[in-house]
Amino acid sequence: MSEPHKHSPAPPRLRNLQFSPIKQQDEQYIVLWDPTGLSAEKLIIPLNYFYLMQFFDGEHSLEQIGAEYLKKFGEFILPDRMEKLIRDLDEKLFLEGERFDTARKAAIEAYRAAPVRPAAYAGKAYAAEPEPLKKELESFFTSKEGPDWKPSANAGKNLKGIIAPHYDLRQGGPIYAWAYKEVQEASVPDVFVMIGTCQAGLEHGYALTDKDFETPLGWVPVDRDVIDVIRKKGASTFFDEDISHKNEHSLEFQLPFLQHTVGAKKPFTIVPILTAFAPDDLAHPEFLENVERFLRIMKDALTESGKLVCFVASAELAHIGLRYGDNKPPTDFSFHKCMQWDMEMLKHVEQLDADGFATFIRKEGNARRISGFAAIYTMLKLMKAEKGEVLRYDRGVTDQFNSTVTYASVVFY
Repeated sequence: MSEPHKHSPAPPRLRNLQFSPIKQQDEQYIVLWDPTGLSAEKLIIPLNYFYLMQFFDGEHSLEQIGAEYLKKFGEFILPDRMEKLIRDLDEKLFLEGERFDTARKAAIEAYRAAPVRPAAYAGKAYAAEPEPLKKELESFFTSKEGPDWKPSANAGKNLKGIIAPHYDLRQGGPIYAWAYKEVQEASVPDVFVMIGTCQAGLEHGYALTDKDFETPLGWVPVDRDVIDVIRKKGASTFFDEDISHKNEHSLEFQLPFLQHTVGAKKPFTIVPILTAFAPDDLAHPEFLENVERFLRIMKDALTESGKLVCFVASAELAHIGLRYGDNKPPTDFSFHKCMQWDMEMLKHVEQLDADGFATFIRKEGNARRISGFAAIYTMLKLMKAEKGEVLRYDRGVTDQFNSTVTYASVVFY
């Protein structure tokens, strides 16, 4: 009697994870984690296992992945090791599949049922209590890299928008402060349209949420009038990925600055938007139409509200080094070259030239991985301003191998 036919396991498909190289003594490893926060787990793997990850695309069978390993390393990977790797990835929700789908559905239901989007990074990236947080914010303004409290030449004007980093507050805080000093001294708007960078990516390019946001300094209310108009204009698909807001830090890091600089003077509301796409995506007619539809709806909703609006783009610039896909760590020379490219690119931003900004990045093949492109592009397309000005530029080192992120504070009047 023949044995029943055994079905091969489905080819594994890795989710959109983030990774970073780490060094332990003389050995190098890769740490993987989930940028959506759906899984709080991390997984440390050796470089030979990380090599296999490129074949976890839902197209390669386990046999094919094993063959790729043999071709690369000249040895077989034992089936039990492969199975353990896949089991670890699945248990940590790092693979597409039934376990992930169930967890994501439960997370969406919980997020939508919650009364507020709670602070996800209080006590981790910044102080969790009001008074220590206020002191922390003040220190960013008065540090040697900060702007201090000298009067701005633009005091009292209608500020149209700012670009601020979303880098770690305790390192990048003084650079944020350059933009928020302008906010502090400007004529206070009614609503801030917050356009953040979604690290985990988005299927539709944009994700809105109707949740108020909580920080240690209190609740920040969403502008219900604007949100309702957006919904009425048929933009419900842009709320489909609202779960993306739950653990994304790019908007959360801006809110304590707004509360500290504006909240004491006048109540304000926000329109929270996350976005994620690259310049090359705009070359696809269907995606471009989706972006243009979003922009039309937003312009109409803001115009109908009759409110004084200020835009906030939470965006970083270049990402260079091993952590971001380069084959060697950056040097001082490569960083200075990157800085020159950033400054040339930001001239288009200062001139409110969204298409020139996109073309600049496209011409260099997005080799420096400008993660804040979508947020900045969207703001430039929506905002009515006369000029922009780069106030401050800096970088942060993100790992043991000198991987580097660049960022700037920019204002528009």
